[in-house]
Amino acid sequence: QVQLVESEGGLVQPGGSLRLSCAASGSFFNIKDMGWYRQAPGKQRELVGTISSTGITNYADSVKGRFTIARDSAANTVDLQMNSLKFEDTAVYYCYAEIRPRDSGVYGNYWGRGTQVTVSS
Repeated sequence: QVQLVESEGGLVQPGGSLRLSCAASGSFFNIKDMGWYRQAPGKQRELVGTISSTGITNYADSVKGRFTIARDSAANTVDLQMNSLKFEDTAVYYCYAEIRPRDSGVYGNYWGRGTQVTVSS
């Protein structure tokens, strides 16, 4: 069974930094895109950023220049480095990956359970 497991989020002051990690486990052939989404209270889930299997990144305008996504394809992990955090970055952050399981011929979208990031003074 394919799973994505995120590291714990936390409480950070405005202007601070936090790093999230996510690891894919289970039996699968390949991973295409990996990335992060977030959902703030009362809002829809939104893209934070993604990284392709070749390392091409894509970020939401709201996090460009502050957040960085990195990927270790050998370890099947994806990290989200968040700098200059703002109050409005408070949300549950979800890891995402497009994975082809060994018992399937097609790629599916997989999600972590989510981890809370709170920016507060």
